[in-house]
Amino acid sequence: MSGNIELLSTTLAAAKAEDRAALIAYLPAGFPTVDGGIEAVKAVVAGGADVVEVGLPHSDPVLDGPVIQTADDIALRGGVRIADVMRTVREAYEATGVPILVMTYWNPIDRYGVERFTAELAEAGGAGCILPDLPVQESGLWREHAEKHGLATVFVVAPSSQDARLATITAAGSGFVYAASLMGVTGTRASVGAQAQELVGRTRATTDLPVCVGLGVSNAEQAAEVAGFADGVIVGSAFVKAILDAPDEAAGLDAVRSLAGELAQGVRKR
Repeated sequence: MSGNIELLSTTLAAAKAEDRAALIAYLPAGFPTVDGGIEAVKAVVAGGADVVEVGLPHSDPVLDGPVIQTADDIALRGGVRIADVMRTVREAYEATGVPILVMTYWNPIDRYGVERFTAELAEAGGAGCILPDLPVQESGLWREHAEKHGLATVFVVAPSSQDARLATITAAGSGFVYAASLMGVTGTRASVGAQAQELVGRTRATTDLPVCVGLGVSNAEQAAEVAGFADGVIVGSAFVKAILDAPDEAAGLDAVRSLAGELAQGVRKR
């Protein structure tokens, strides 16, 4: 079975045709439970998310701030495994029909086996992977199997990336480019910053792929700001925090659905 890279491309193109940015939501698998995580993905899509990134919980998430680290710890203590991540992708995709990517560090894939991981992700209906710590120059094996199985390979660029480096990264990637809005880890912030707009401009000079911005967006106003210059707005910590702060699972689902609705309005006010 082939993965859903084409669905990802057409979804991002459809948002552009509507003269808006896409809303991309991030939620970790297994948080607060495997079943609860699947319901949370359904809730953010019901609220208005166009694309969902499912996080593969990791014990040393170098890109992730304290909120997502807390969620990952809850998932890991709950015994989440790669099989649960695949189940989350499958059931979320079947229920919503939107592109579902996995965001993961390289070590779990390397240990699991690249061919096995890509084949299972494609079979589950996944659209691809975001790989924040896989160097482009070491990504040949991954890209070979991802392409074979119809999966996008999304690399992360940062404000520190030089123009020549940007060109190398974007030439190797597919689906979209993940532009980190600032140097640092994930988390909600008062301001997304001018660095992001400059980075998007420099990245676009090297590629025709959509450029989507993450790290720091937490409300509709910030989403509208980023949507003014990016093809997609990526929100993670704000969704996770909404679940962490909720008194029970039902309230958490209501909170993420409501937040997705506010952010979906924001990306339409670019």
